[in-house]
Amino acid sequence: MPLSPAFRPPLLRGAFIPAIVLALGAPVAIAVHATAAVADETASEDAASDDGPAAGTLMLRGQGIAKSLPAVRLGTDMDVTVTGQVARVRVTQAFRNTSDKWMEASYLYPLPQDGAVDSLKMVVGQRVIVGHIQPREKARQTYEAAKASGRKAGLVEQQRPNMFSTSVANVGPGETVLISIEYQAPVAQANGTFSLRLPLVVGPRYTPPHTLTSAAAVEDANAVTAAPVLDPRLGSGLNPTSIAVHLAPGFDVANLVSRYHKINVSGATDDRTVSLADKTVPANRDFVLEWRSASADPTLGLFAQKTAKGDYVMASIAPPANLDGLPRPPREMVFVIDNSGSMGGDSMDEAKASLIHALGTLRPQDHFNVIRFDDTMTRLFEHSVAATPDQVALATRFAESLEAQGGTEMLPALKSALEDAGTGGGDNPDILRQIVFLTDGEISNEREMMAAIGEDGGRSHVFMVGIGSAPNDFLMERMSTLGGGVYTHVGAPGEVAAKMMPLLDVLSHPAVRDLSVRVEGGSLDLTPSRLPDVYAGRPLVLVGRSDKLAGTLTVSGRIGNKPWERRVDLASALPSPAIEKLWAHRKITDVEADRALGKLEDDRADAEVERIGMESGIVTSRTSLVAVDETPSRPAGARLTREELPINLPAGWDFDTLFGQDAVQQAPKDGSGDLAAMQAQALELPQTATGFLGLVGKGLALLLAGMTGLALVLRRRAA
Repeated sequence: MPLSPAFRPPLLRGAFIPAIVLALGAPVAIAVHATAAVADETASEDAASDDGPAAGTLMLRGQGIAKSLPAVRLGTDMDVTVTGQVARVRVTQAFRNTSDKWMEASYLYPLPQDGAVDSLKMVVGQRVIVGHIQPREKARQTYEAAKASGRKAGLVEQQRPNMFSTSVANVGPGETVLISIEYQAPVAQANGTFSLRLPLVVGPRYTPPHTLTSAAAVEDANAVTAAPVLDPRLGSGLNPTSIAVHLAPGFDVANLVSRYHKINVSGATDDRTVSLADKTVPANRDFVLEWRSASADPTLGLFAQKTAKGDYVMASIAPPANLDGLPRPPREMVFVIDNSGSMGGDSMDEAKASLIHALGTLRPQDHFNVIRFDDTMTRLFEHSVAATPDQVALATRFAESLEAQGGTEMLPALKSALEDAGTGGGDNPDILRQIVFLTDGEISNEREMMAAIGEDGGRSHVFMVGIGSAPNDFLMERMSTLGGGVYTHVGAPGEVAAKMMPLLDVLSHPAVRDLSVRVEGGSLDLTPSRLPDVYAGRPLVLVGRSDKLAGTLTVSGRIGNKPWERRVDLASALPSPAIEKLWAHRKITDVEADRALGKLEDDRADAEVERIGMESGIVTSRTSLVAVDETPSRPAGARLTREELPINLPAGWDFDTLFGQDAVQQAPKDGSGDLAAMQAQALELPQTATGFLGLVGKGLALLLAGMTGLALVLRRRAA
C-alpha cells in the first residue's frame, strides 16, 4: 500500500511558538520574548515604541532565552512526608536579590497534576506572614496594591493543574525572602509498585497559532510559556534544589529505587528517610521514587478522614492481577509519534525505541497504522493495515528515519488517529481499538485535545506514553483517563523495555469495563464522576464524601463477557488527614473535564471551581494564595524592576534543535570568567550543609518552630 501524502496544515513550518505578550493597544498583536524578561515598572510606556512589533505581527523567535544570569537567584528545598498512599510536600523557594535594585521576581514551576496546594507562608526578616486564599482576581489586586505601596508580597497562582507561578514583590538589595507552599497528592500505584513523582521543571510549551484568537487566549498562552530558558552551555548550577523524603507507607518497604537521581537512604524498613546523595541537583528533570511492599500484598487501600464538613474516604480497588486465561481479541492499534523540535535529543531516541518495541509485539490478527507529526503530519498508510511482517518492517524503517524538527501540532494527529476506521477495527465491538500516543505533551492547548477525545464517544482507547525528563503529565493523565486508557512515562533511554513491556501487556488484555459503584447502608458523593476502564495491575482509586461514613462499597463491572465485583467495608478504613483536599481537587477535575467536553459552560464551570476552591482552601484556576507584609519596605520613589526568572532546559532536550543554531550564547567577553563558576559563587552553593540551601534549611527550622531569629540567620548566611 502506498504511503499517504504529508498533511500540511496552513501553519508556519518549523516555528516553536512560545512566550507571547499582548502589545498595548492591539488586542491580537503578538510578540515573543527573545531574551530574559527584565523590565522596569515604567516599561509599559515604551511598549509601542518603534523598536516593538507592529500591530498584528506574529514574531517567531523561539522561547525567551536567558542571555545573562538573573539578578534574583532562586534556591528550592522540598520536604516530603509519605503516609500511607498520600504525600504531603512542602516546597520552600528562597528568592535572593544579588543586585543593588529593588526587585520583583516571578518563577514558573511544576507540581504534580493531582496535587492540591493549600498553604502559603512568606518569611520576611523576623516576620512570618501567612497567606490567605482569595478569588483569583481579588488575590491579584491585593498583590498589585501591596507591590505599588512598597510592601513585600507573595502570590501563588495556578496556570495549569500541573503548572503554578510564584511572584514576590519588593525584595530589597541583598535581601532574601522565603516563600513556602504546601500541597498533598496521592501516591501512584501500578503492578504492585508505588511511586512518587516530584516535578522539578516546566518544559517550554508550544502554542498553536490557531488558538490565539483573543486577548484572553494570548494572555493564557503567555502565562504558560513566558519564562526564559537558560542555555545549558552557560552553566548548570541555576535553580538548585534539595529534596528529603520521609517514607512511612504503613508497611515494610522493599526495592526502594530513585529513577534519575542518586540518593542516600536511612532508617527502619517501615520508616525510611531519603535524601539526595549530591545534596542539591539542578531543577532540570523530575525526581521519581519507587518502592514495593516487602510482603506479598500491602494491607493499605482504604482511608478515611472525619471533618466538620463531613466524612471523606479514599478507596483503592484492584482488578484481578492475572488475566492470562481470558481470550485476547484482535486489535486495531494506531501509533502516534511526536517528532517536533522539543523532542530533539534523548526524547526522540526514547520515542523511536518505544515505537519500534511496540511494533514488534503486533500479532497477525492485529491491524495497525503509524502517524508522525511536528507542525505537519504524515500517516504511514491511508488506513490501518494487517500486521504482516512486511508492513511491520516498513513501519520500523519509517520510525528509524524520524528526526526532531518543527512545532508541536498535536491536534490534527489526534483527530486523524481517532478517525482512522480503516479495514481494522471500525465500529466492530469485538475488536479493541487502541491509540498509543508517544510525546512529551509540551503544548498549551490541552483543552482542545480533551475535547477531541470526548467527541470520539469512547469508540477508541487512548494510551499516553510520556517521553523525556519532564513531560506534561497533566495532559497525559487527562487524555488517558478520558480515553479509557492508562499513562506510562519513559524518562530515559534505558527504560524503554522496562516501561513498554507492562504497557503492552495491558494493551493485550481486556479491561474491566462498564464499571458501576453503589453504597449499601450509606451514601457517597464519589469522584471521578465518569468511571474509567480498569486494567490489570492498576487499581481504581475512588474518593468520596458523606455526611456519615458507613456501609459497604461495591464496585462491579465486566471483563470480556464475565461479571466482576469487589466489595469494601467502609468501617474498616484507616484514618488519614489528607482525604478532604484530594476530594476537592478531584471534584474540580470533574468540573474541568465537563468544561473541556462542552457539557458545562465557562461561566458555570468557573463559578463551581471558585466555590470548591474557596470552601476547601486550595489553589485552583479561580483561586490563589496571597501573603502581604503590612510594613512598607521599598522607599518612596525607588523604582521596582521586574524579572522573569529563567528555567532550566529539561535534561536530555537538545537546545539547538529547539531554538536553532543562532540562539547559542557565548561566555562573557569582559573577563568575568566562566558563568558556571560565577553561578556557584553567587548562589553560595553548598560544599557542606552550610551553603545557600543550608540557609533555607535553617530558615525552615525556624519557620516551623515559630522562632523569631530568622532575619539574623539570613543576613549571616548571605554575607
